[in-house]
Amino acid sequence: MFTGIIEDLGVVTNLEKEQDNLHLTIQSNITSELKIDQSVAHNGICLTVVAILGDNYTVTAIKETIDKTNIGDLQVGDTVNLERAMKLGDRLDGHIVQGHVDQIGTCERIKEENGSWFFTFSYDQSSGNVTIEKGSATVNGVSLTVVNSEKNKFSVAIIPYTYEHTNFKNLHVGSKINLEFDVLGKYIQKLYEARL
Repeated sequence: MFTGIIEDLGVVTNLEKEQDNLHLTIQSNITSELKIDQSVAHNGICLTVVAILGDNYTVTAIKETIDKTNIGDLQVGDTVNLERAMKLGDRLDGHIVQGHVDQIGTCERIKEENGSWFFTFSYDQSSGNVTIEKGSATVNGVSLTVVNSEKNKFSVAIIPYTYEHTNFKNLHVGSKINLEFDVLGKYIQKLYEARL
């Protein structure tokens, strides 16, 4: 489990295909604190550390992860939002994030507004995922509050700190992003549907 509060921006230093798997090597300031078998969220994707060498560590994505997320689009030199799993008893500063990406979305609009940024994302609603106004959503692993929730799209407001300390500063219109919808929102939606 994660909180959606990004700890570090890692840099992809190597990508290696092995059959259907993709091994990613990441350089990060938190590498010295990692252990083999530890879970780390990469742009919201929970992956297991399989090797550590100096300030680099390696994780492996399987075919299903590659098919359902934007991880296959990464290139050497790209930055990745990183978060280690939360500790029991820590403050939950973001929201409950599982690290299981629900689907890929697309950045539709970026608007700078008096020192902050509004990002609008669209997604295919056929899988039953929805956002709730003022609810939470995870975009590339970042816990955010939904504004302007509409059918198959929503917006988020990004403060300067988040913009500078995540890979939001690298997004552009057309960027593919990982979306994890709020597990509580999903539960509320199922209750609502059951009453209809």
